[in-house]
Amino acid sequence: MTRDRDPAGRPRNARPRDALGRPLDRSASEAGQARVPDDLAITGPDAARLADQLLREGRPFHAHEVLEAAWKSAPPGERDLWQGLAQIAVGLTHARRGNARGAVALLRRGAQRVRAHQDQPEPPGPERDHPHGMDIPAVLAAADDLAAQIERHGLDDLPAADLTPRLLARP
Repeated sequence: MTRDRDPAGRPRNARPRDALGRPLDRSASEAGQARVPDDLAITGPDAARLADQLLREGRPFHAHEVLEAAWKSAPPGERDLWQGLAQIAVGLTHARRGNARGAVALLRRGAQRVRAHQDQPEPPGPERDHPHGMDIPAVLAAADDLAAQIERHGLDDLPAADLTPRLLARP
């Protein structure tokens, strides 16, 4: 079987995916979820808004793709922020797919990377805790709480709200 390739010849998986990012059979009659383009170029505020929407829709895999695109195009001082947020989204994906160990590992790793970003020497101010309108303290608290809850009780009976955190600060 030949691999899907982009115009430059790099391997790409063009198979349709379900809401949690799992590849569907090529012959599946389901249309699958719209894919985030591999070459997406997106600004910080747009990435924050779109990822927030996808998280609230219960599509953390797709939010991860948006956050990864932001990470790849972000200025060097923001890359830890975006990479950590992408890892948190992957942790949510693992939780929704039933992988408790993967969920805890990625939630914790992502939160640690976001905290590393916050620990960088920069002037304090509203952008530190709310870059691009995101509520970073709330995101970190949600990731920490969810990881601890999964460690204590597993994935059974998790409230849906715990798996659909907000990324943006509430107006």
